[in-house]
Amino acid sequence: MSERKVLNKYYPPDFDPAKIPKLKLPKDRQYVVRLMAPFNMRCKTCGEYIYKGKKFNARKETVQNEAYLGLPIFRFYIKCTRCLAEITFKTDPENTDYTMEHGATRNFQAEKILEEEEKRMQKEREEEELNNPMKVLENRTKDSKLEMEVLENLQELKELNQRQANVDFEAMLKQYKELEAEQKRREQEEDEQEMREMLEQAQNRRLLVDSDSDEEPVKPYVKPEAKMNPTDILQEDPQPQSKKLKTESWERSVGKLNTKSQLAGLVTVRKQKPSPALANGTGSQETTASTGSAPTTASSLSLLGVYSDSEDSAGD
Repeated sequence: MSERKVLNKYYPPDFDPAKIPKLKLPKDRQYVVRLMAPFNMRCKTCGEYIYKGKKFNARKETVQNEAYLGLPIFRFYIKCTRCLAEITFKTDPENTDYTMEHGATRNFQAEKILEEEEKRMQKEREEEELNNPMKVLENRTKDSKLEMEVLENLQELKELNQRQANVDFEAMLKQYKELEAEQKRREQEEDEQEMREMLEQAQNRRLLVDSDSDEEPVKPYVKPEAKMNPTDILQEDPQPQSKKLKTESWERSVGKLNTKSQLAGLVTVRKQKPSPALANGTGSQETTASTGSAPTTASSLSLLGVYSDSEDSAGD
């Protein structure tokens, strides 16, 4: 029994590999390969768009009687993802690209057209220079001018980059942020000022409405004047204002009571003339005392009589 994982086989001494029959395969044999769409295309049958990079299980075959510098050209067969129509394209080693063959149309590609146009112009220029030496001189002059312009533009770009290199972008951003913050602060202050003005206007309108109403306006508070001297308070009337008003109304209705100060003006004290006895000396002191006491008693009696008459008139 042979080994299952053996690497070397046994070859007998009389083994001849030329005697092994060769398998004959057709040259146009097809292989199943996995590929991606090399370009954007649109199906002619249903109009479905097939984008570049979409994966397909394709059949590959070698194109007969076509080659480029000994390189074979391959053809691929794919099916539309919507209607299953067959689409074919083949390789183009000359342009390192693919060419559409059947079943679909290739979408417009500006880059490829530009490259083809540049190649065509380059080919025409080479043909002109080959037959006309003056054309070669003109082309060289144009190329030199174009090169000088390119160098000048490059120098300007370098100078511009050097200018920008000296600019401090951090400082610029900081300054911009400060300006933005200042602008926001000013706007906020303006809004607050407007709000205060609106509140003041509303308050003034409210005060005007209150003043126009029937309510009695409130008397303003008058601050009492400061005392100039400490003794000024003794000269003021200690009675409150309410008591003064009551007293005045009582006096108007009933009458004011008499006081001693008012009666003092009615009483007069008589001055006694000196007697001749006192002028001559101390004659008879007893007679002087008796004569002096008599008018005093009379004056006191007259005073009591006047005081009693005034009290009776006040009582009536």
